[in-house]
Amino acid sequence: MQNMKHQYSFWTVLTIVLLGFAQVGNAQEAAESDAAELAKKLSNPIASLISVPFQNNTDIGIGTHNGTRNTLNIQPVLPIRLSDNLNLIARWVQPIIAQYNVTGADTHESGLGDAVVSAFISPSNSKGGLTWGAGPVFLVPDGTNEFLSTKKFGIGPTVVALYQSKGSTVGALANQIWSIAGDENRGDVNQLFFQPFYTYNWKSGAGLGANFEITQNWEASTTTVWLNPVLSGVTSLGKQKVQLAVGPRFNLAAPDGSKADFGFRAVIVFLFPK
Repeated sequence: MQNMKHQYSFWTVLTIVLLGFAQVGNAQEAAESDAAELAKKLSNPIASLISVPFQNNTDIGIGTHNGTRNTLNIQPVLPIRLSDNLNLIARWVQPIIAQYNVTGADTHESGLGDAVVSAFISPSNSKGGLTWGAGPVFLVPDGTNEFLSTKKFGIGPTVVALYQSKGSTVGALANQIWSIAGDENRGDVNQLFFQPFYTYNWKSGAGLGANFEITQNWEASTTTVWLNPVLSGVTSLGKQKVQLAVGPRFNLAAPDGSKADFGFRAVIVFLFPK
């Protein structure tokens, strides 16, 4: 009887331990699944996910005066359900800029830059991994410094299309803005922005990718090109889900006297999944 009691106790303890490991394993799998799903949605600019990204870009060695510029882009994204089949994804990009020796030697400007506001109408369910969205884009001249603002209100179309499969996301976003009102003493805005992107996300929520940011100023006949490789990961700060991302920036083309030697990007995205 004593041996049977010992055996019974042994198997009871073993069962409890195995159940404990199973629960831990399930929790880890659930956490990885959640992180992977969030990472997948974050690779999609028009995913149905409330998020507030803070993207900080530091650019060094700008132009003939070896200037520096720090731009913090606050980019809240708000999805709005229009119907069972359609979503409206609203994005506001508000830059906060501080720059030194960019407009001339021993100069300094800081304040808000002009905001870019987009509204994408997109199908709520992708088909075959393909997702697209289109709508209007607005240039809002809320810049607080004459060197940081166009002083023009603009409008135009914007579109995004992407394909997701087996952890990979490949796509592109584009918009074209024309000024329609504003300070008559300032030049007109006629500008194309094109951003092809690629990201690969692992099941852990980690990701590796890159994008090109190409701006074509049709009025001045100038082109600016940035290449932005980035390493990202989804984690939690307490109960708050966040994505962290870092990477270098390479200024491949710029108007005369404004090219940067090097740049660095750091991003934190606050996530509010449903």
